[in-house]
Amino acid sequence: MTSMTRQYSAAASQARNVVDKTADVWAEGARTVTGRLFGLPQVDLVPAVERYFDLVQRTVDINRRLAVRWAEAAATLSGTVREKAESAGGVVREKAEAAGDIAREQAENAERAAHEQAEQAEQAEKELARQARQAEREQAEKAERTAREQAAKAEQAEQELARQARQAEREHARQAHARSRARYEGLPKAELSDLLAKRDLPKTGNIDELIERLVEADSQ
Repeated sequence: MTSMTRQYSAAASQARNVVDKTADVWAEGARTVTGRLFGLPQVDLVPAVERYFDLVQRTVDINRRLAVRWAEAAATLSGTVREKAESAGGVVREKAEAAGDIAREQAENAERAAHEQAEQAEQAEKELARQARQAEREQAEKAERTAREQAAKAEQAEQELARQARQAEREHARQAHARSRARYEGLPKAELSDLLAKRDLPKTGNIDELIERLVEADSQ
């Protein structure tokens, strides 16, 4: 293998490595970005990247074959013809190196874009987490307010039931008192006094007082 062929092969190999790196970076960058954004569909950019760089690879391969042919032809030439062949090979070699530089620049651009997209994805993830925490706090505050309102309503209902119970108790006592008085209404004072005497109760007072004394005794 001539020196020119070896130099070109090294340049072509470098260009091919850069192409492979670019494709990997673009594909991995796309997977990273789409994978970190919750709810976004997974995007497979590998086929598009491979088609694009396949064209670059084919160009590199064509240039390599051209350089090999020129190198082989140059091995059989001499003098001015050999110099022209080497000059042509140098042009091809420069093109290959230029293609490698372009591919390297594409790889660096793709890597920067992947980093930017990853940062945007991280910021979006943080924003979603912040919104989730805020929604959780609002939900907790709303639940607490609802619980306090329900507790206040329950306390009011309990107080109302207690009031109604006391009222019913007073009404029941009033009715019982009225029924007890009804048994003694119309009785003469002497008979009321006898009933009180049988219970060892005082017999002094007017008829109303005597009746109330008997009713009180009945309720005990």
